[in-house]
Amino acid sequence: MEDFLNFVVKRLVDRPDAVVVEPVDNGKQTVYELRTHPTDMGKVIGRHGATINAIRTLMQAGSAKKGLRCSLEVVDEAHTED
Repeated sequence: MEDFLNFVVKRLVDRPDAVVVEPVDNGKQTVYELRTHPTDMGKVIGRHGATINAIRTLMQAGSAKKGLRCSLEVVDEAHTED
């Protein structure tokens, strides 16, 4: 799934080198954290969340086929506190 996410997201954004996909396994499922350059965030999310919802749907269908559970979180670096 990580390769799939990298493939799709890097083709959507203007700065593919800033795309980072990190898998976090919490026992029951794998949560993929997606980070992009702040200016590319809108391209990944899409109008009314259509693009990110489509990516999530494809990811869930692909992982279910393999008997896995996964989800996708978009991490906004601009609003995180250190």
